[in-house]
Amino acid sequence: MAETYRRENVALAYEFHPGRAPVVVFLPGFKSDMNGTKAIFLRDACAAAGQAMLRLDYAGHGQSGGNFLDGCIGDWAVDAAHIIDTACGSENLLLVGSSMGGWIAQLLTLQFGARVAGLVLIAPAQDFTELSILPRLSAMQRELLERQGVIYQDSDYGEPTPITLKLLEDGANHLLMSSPIAITSPVRVLHGMRDEAVPWQHSLRLAECLESEDVRLTFVKDGDHRLSRPRDLALLRQTLFALLGEDGG
Repeated sequence: MAETYRRENVALAYEFHPGRAPVVVFLPGFKSDMNGTKAIFLRDACAAAGQAMLRLDYAGHGQSGGNFLDGCIGDWAVDAAHIIDTACGSENLLLVGSSMGGWIAQLLTLQFGARVAGLVLIAPAQDFTELSILPRLSAMQRELLERQGVIYQDSDYGEPTPITLKLLEDGANHLLMSSPIAITSPVRVLHGMRDEAVPWQHSLRLAECLESEDVRLTFVKDGDHRLSRPRDLALLRQTLFALLGEDGG
């Protein structure tokens, strides 16, 4: 594992595996990290194929420093861009974003432009602050959020999930699906139709918003939000290496 610093006293953790370009960059989801099932699976698949690969943790996530409560979409996108510049130099990229990582992957593509050879988005959660969190907040929760700056919601993945006012206010500054999205790279989307966190219909709307003509959606009828079962991972590998022009072994 390596570290880099974007701001004083906050170490950002990453692991770069050299190989053939473009560099596959895995962007984890909200409160997830570079040691999740999909990240490790892709690390091993890329290593076996001789493909360059970068895993990373945003500030407040995984092995990176910082407080999760201090972070927001814009900050985490800047973290990821800094790590990419540090680890990859000017190499071309293929971004793989899971859930919130799908939102960040799109923001990075708008920043890096032609350097991004393609995107693989797994249950992409672009605009989730506006589309998924806000509509589910009760009047009492909204009042608490305004007063305290943070509330905690029950989670299917362990400890309650903190939702900060900063996250929601910053998210509003990075919304994508209210207008055409100026991404022209090839995009592949994988989405489970039993996803209770991000409705699969959001990916249909995303496809309409993307300016790219090379967008393909794959829906897994019995798939959940994680898409981490062996057959889901096999689909991810097939999708990634097809986009790379390889068979993936």
